[in-house]
Amino acid sequence: MNFETAGYPLLPILPELVLVVGAMLLLMLGAYRGPKATGTVTVLAILLLLATGALELFALPAGKLVTFGGSFIVDDFARFLKVLALIGSAVTLILSLEVLTDPSRRMFEYAILVLLSSAGMLLLISAGDLIMLYLGLELMSLALYVVAASNRQDAKSNEAGMKYFVLGALSSGMLLYGASLIYGFTGTVQFSGIAAAAKDGNVGLVFGLVFLLAGLCFKVSAVPFHMWTPDVYEGAPTPVTAFFASAPKVAGIAIFTRVTLTAFPSIAPQWQQIVIFVAIASMALGSFAAIGQKNIKRLMAYSAIANIGFALVGLSAGTVEGAQGVIVYISIYVAMTLGAFAVILAMRRNGMHVENISDFAGLSRTNPPLAFFFAMLLFSFAGIPPLAGFFAKFYVFMAAIKAGMFVLAVIGVVTSVVGAYYYLAIVKVMYFDEPAPGVDPVRPELRGVLMVAGLFNMLFFVYPAPLVNAATAAAKSLF
Repeated sequence: MNFETAGYPLLPILPELVLVVGAMLLLMLGAYRGPKATGTVTVLAILLLLATGALELFALPAGKLVTFGGSFIVDDFARFLKVLALIGSAVTLILSLEVLTDPSRRMFEYAILVLLSSAGMLLLISAGDLIMLYLGLELMSLALYVVAASNRQDAKSNEAGMKYFVLGALSSGMLLYGASLIYGFTGTVQFSGIAAAAKDGNVGLVFGLVFLLAGLCFKVSAVPFHMWTPDVYEGAPTPVTAFFASAPKVAGIAIFTRVTLTAFPSIAPQWQQIVIFVAIASMALGSFAAIGQKNIKRLMAYSAIANIGFALVGLSAGTVEGAQGVIVYISIYVAMTLGAFAVILAMRRNGMHVENISDFAGLSRTNPPLAFFFAMLLFSFAGIPPLAGFFAKFYVFMAAIKAGMFVLAVIGVVTSVVGAYYYLAIVKVMYFDEPAPGVDPVRPELRGVLMVAGLFNMLFFVYPAPLVNAATAAAKSLF
């Protein structure tokens, strides 16, 4: 149903409007009350994100909604991934409460920036043409550049923000160049129009596609556009790193999937070659480069690169099963990542965060529950059954096998085994090394996030149907 012609052009975009208006009101509250409003603004921002997710699920009519001349699309795919991105943003704000309560770090603007970045993610996920894609991408990214450098007293944080900004500007230029080539050779910016025009096929269109996908690869930290990830993950404040590793990845993978499957289905062999190369390179580099890391946040950066590679294995199939695998994978990845960062944020000694892997030594004896849940999450990252991470990889590898991409699936399994080494090395440090000094008591919100993420990963195999069925419906809505 097209609500633009029915006289309701703003109905499909209602959740985004609520989120942006709410962010502006919270900005006014923060500006009026100053830094002492930080706690209130953060809690209200969390509630606003959850309310926006509820609007996405329950306030909009069922079926496919299109507005602004096809620029904005709300279908099952968009609904699922929007809610996932909003949950990721809300949980990262919950993880940030500890840092934001520090009198020296009170910054109400942080929650506002997360809200505006989340609004960009929602626009990006629903983009139906290249212009909406760029608007959503830049709204999401501009806020990310600022929060990366939000700890102004830390040189590493400032450096992280600058690196991310400079490389992000480069990637935006590549994406815009690709979009201009695609428009020039097809005469339209709409994905449906591009799909119709691409049936003829020409070299110029493929060049445009290469530049467009290069810009998107930067946003999801895929090789060879991953160079910013380890430095930014290490330099940014840990709650910001948790944000980078979760919600923006959902939006990036969502638009990557929508663009390839809806705008270029007729030239699938061309973009499949690109996606297969990027997937193999990301899995290989992420798995091998993480082995020598000493800092847990840098290790999580390389883990993120590898996990994006695994997700792209599903996309490379170009089928409904492949899209379903991507959605299941990114959902489970977000849960694992948020749980892992809850543990990293819980690692405080004498009020100071510790980030070296050696600081986890003997954690099983100084804080057994923390060590147990972290070990389960690491086993899940490694893909060990029956944890959720195993099923995430199972779905993407099966999609590749059904599409006849046996070599790609084998490479995925081999790199997964290599990656298991550095995850299990952390478990070894926690359970077999001599204990380091004990950590401070874990705050309730960190315990809550860790328990939910840990139990989801451990018990997913008991009842996977809700997630799998929702992912299947979301994937079918693209075809």
